[in-house]
Amino acid sequence: MKLQISASIMCADPLNMARDLDILEKYDVEYLHCDVMDGMFVPNLMLSTEVCNAVSRKYRTPLDIHLMVEKPERVIPWFDMKAGDMVSIHYESTPHVQRALSMIRDRGASPVLAVNPATPLECVREVLPDIRMLMLMTVNPGFAAQKLIPETLNKIRRARTLLDELGYQDMPIEVDGNCSLVNIPKMAAMGANVFVVGSSSVFDKKLGIENGVKAVRSVFADCV
Repeated sequence: MKLQISASIMCADPLNMARDLDILEKYDVEYLHCDVMDGMFVPNLMLSTEVCNAVSRKYRTPLDIHLMVEKPERVIPWFDMKAGDMVSIHYESTPHVQRALSMIRDRGASPVLAVNPATPLECVREVLPDIRMLMLMTVNPGFAAQKLIPETLNKIRRARTLLDELGYQDMPIEVDGNCSLVNIPKMAAMGANVFVVGSSSVFDKKLGIENGVKAVRSVFADCV
């Protein structure tokens, strides 16, 4: 499967977000990653519904909406969703996982299951028919610029094996957390396909966004 960029817009310059998103669209990143946090499921607040919907209206690039919220079925109706968008909920965030995934699908987007680093992969088995992608957190969610949890690399490999054995060879694995230029090759070697890139790569201030995207694409080419 093609390696893809999901650029985390919470790492954009908050005073110049439109400028930064214009650059991302110009360079054809595959997704604009929108982190939504409620201060309860994770200890942080981020990206309001209106910001996500405004981005959806202005840009042709599909959104990758990451709902880090308690009981996501409460908030799913607040978001504008369109074909091509990916919307993830956390397995740990609701006792009604399939209901939330179904709500996303009914609104025209592709449902994704996100799994925290300490959550066993076994939980994935029961919802594979309901999702289009699996997201593995490689840091504990809530903040940018965290260090990769080393054990999650093996978890990516085990997830790829599990999906393949169960007949889901075409299901991509997304990884979120310290997808740096150093870590992306390690993650790709384990079977990751979609990379949530932020302050450690595309939004690295030393590189600038244009050079950051080019650097990630160059790393992708070396992974083939």
